[in-house]
Amino acid sequence: MNTPATEPRTLAEEILRGVGGAGNIESLTHCATRLRFQLHDGGKVDKAALDRLDGVMGTVAQSGDRFQIVVGGAVANLYAKIMDLPSMSGGGTARPKSDADVKAEMRARSRGRFAWVDNFFEYLSDSFRPLMGVLLGSSLIIAIASVLDALGVVDFRAADKSATWVFVDAMWRSVLYFLPIMVAYNAAKKLRIDPWVGAAVMAAVMTPNFTGMLNKDSGIPGVTCTTNQTLGTQECVAHVFGLPMQLNDYGGQVFVPLLMVAVLALVYKGLQRVFPENVHMVFVPFFSMLIMIPVTAFLIGPLGVWAGNGLGEGLSWLNNNAPIVFAIMIPLIYPFLVPLGLHWPLNALMLQNISTLGYDFIQGPMGAWNFACFGATAGVLLLSVRHREKEMRQTATGALAAGLFGGISEPSLYGIHLRFKRIYPRMLVGCLVGGVIVGVMGGVDTNAFAFTSLLTIPVFDPKVTYVIAIAAAFFTSMALVVLSDFRTKEDRAQVNAERDAAEADARGEGAPAEERELATVGAASAAAGTVRAAGTGASATATDGPVVQLGAPVSGRVTGLDEVPDPVFASRALGEGVAIEPVDGRVVAPVAGELVTVAQTGHAFGIRTPEGVEVLVHVGIDTVKMKGEGFDVRAESGAKVAAGDLLVEVDLDAVRAAKHPTLTLMTVTNTADLASVEPHAGQDVAAGAPVVTVRR
Repeated sequence: MNTPATEPRTLAEEILRGVGGAGNIESLTHCATRLRFQLHDGGKVDKAALDRLDGVMGTVAQSGDRFQIVVGGAVANLYAKIMDLPSMSGGGTARPKSDADVKAEMRARSRGRFAWVDNFFEYLSDSFRPLMGVLLGSSLIIAIASVLDALGVVDFRAADKSATWVFVDAMWRSVLYFLPIMVAYNAAKKLRIDPWVGAAVMAAVMTPNFTGMLNKDSGIPGVTCTTNQTLGTQECVAHVFGLPMQLNDYGGQVFVPLLMVAVLALVYKGLQRVFPENVHMVFVPFFSMLIMIPVTAFLIGPLGVWAGNGLGEGLSWLNNNAPIVFAIMIPLIYPFLVPLGLHWPLNALMLQNISTLGYDFIQGPMGAWNFACFGATAGVLLLSVRHREKEMRQTATGALAAGLFGGISEPSLYGIHLRFKRIYPRMLVGCLVGGVIVGVMGGVDTNAFAFTSLLTIPVFDPKVTYVIAIAAAFFTSMALVVLSDFRTKEDRAQVNAERDAAEADARGEGAPAEERELATVGAASAAAGTVRAAGTGASATATDGPVVQLGAPVSGRVTGLDEVPDPVFASRALGEGVAIEPVDGRVVAPVAGELVTVAQTGHAFGIRTPEGVEVLVHVGIDTVKMKGEGFDVRAESGAKVAAGDLLVEVDLDAVRAAKHPTLTLMTVTNTADLASVEPHAGQDVAAGAPVVTVRR
């Protein structure tokens, strides 16, 4: 008995196959929602097959043979399953390269227009991504403490708090204060140098020995401190080796370690070329620290603080001078930054603001974007429940839970929003509404780095403004998605038809796969489950209503549906109509109207006339199995066509060679809604000659 495709083990094997096998994997890592592959050859990836897998929310190809697969919260377990596969016992295969190969690869990569952009943001994101868990943990500790403060259990901001609450402070401050060391470790690892050297260099300027010099009463010779009367801040300078060194508290800084490690990587790799390999362990870390600790303390540290403060002050200026513009801008740009991974610099600025200003003003308006995103997901969930879409319901449920309680938007974005283009415009309206409310009501601040979820609402101030803004953003997006659907009308009919067929199959009433496919195509005009053929009985009740003549889509001999060797058409499940044995492969539109459906394989077309007649043209029997071979499609879905316009040219010999009947069928899929549908069989006709009379 085969294991179901949704089993983690089978999914792991399918993913491995989709990326080209274990031999094509150089390395594999994961983040909170994605598997991140470094491949030998990105061209071997079967992206379409991966996108079709149950459990895969989306895929993202990147430059440099990098490839991401979005799977949501189960990523850690799936990663472990992949790494446990026998073929992955080595954890990936090193890329065998000659010197010429390496040089050619570097030249090729340098020619890529956006490779350097990808590399820059990969550096930023990989330096922060592994810390998301502890950042989320610390933000929830702050949220709990804030709730207790709001309930009057403890004065969270009092200067004389008890040892218990001082200890609670330490629990969350540990992450934010020592963040530079953690970032330095990850950044060094990303640049493939000893991560502990990066951490040690950053830790040197955060030791009590170093920070102790910041106290003007420390009494340390060579340290002078002055007070800026305008800003009310204290500035200290230490004279080290006779040189002035500006002192800063680097706790919570993020730009400093990012700049430092970028320089450290050059020094470290340069030293590796200088010293013999057998002494690398001793001399490379030694000289790296000897060089980089002073460079960081004298130059990079002050420069990083200045750069971070400058960016923060620039946004602060905009927030103070044009708060409405700022509050609207942030939630409107985030939906485009996050999918590309370009939001990391703003996350760094949030941390920088908390470190230097004691609060952050970006996260408040950013919450409008997050909750607009989650609201759109909630709308998709409601619709999937209404329409009994099991897979989409499961996807939306998981994505909504990750968003509302974890503040993570990637499952919603990759699993739903980027797959359905109708969602983004509606979500942006929610972002706009939330941003306007934040701006008009004076902005929202927070003194903690918090994932914008329901659990972190207490850390925002004023809470009332924040709650109103995120609620408005959430319910606006949700309502717009529910009212207008995330699928087009044609797509909705098609999906519902597939659902009905699957449910019938589960009850033992299902038709073969080809018959279900026919019902799906016909459902682009009307759900197959509601279509009933009127047959000759309808003709007997014909009225004097509007008449629509349907021409023959091909030249040939016309027969009735009773003679069609296909039970779906013969039973009129797809409506009354005719069958034509074609004499050539030119298939034309039988009537003027909108081309609402064009099968990707080119074998089926759906047309809706201005009078509301819905027509299905199907070329051959079981020709879906040809996967488009022999079909030269000449029309596009959504186009307006006139009677006689060419739809597709078919190689009839290829159809016969594939052992499929060439019989071309034309039915009126909404026969049950019409007064009569009268086929005219038993004649030889040219394409365009009247073969069906329809009365409204």
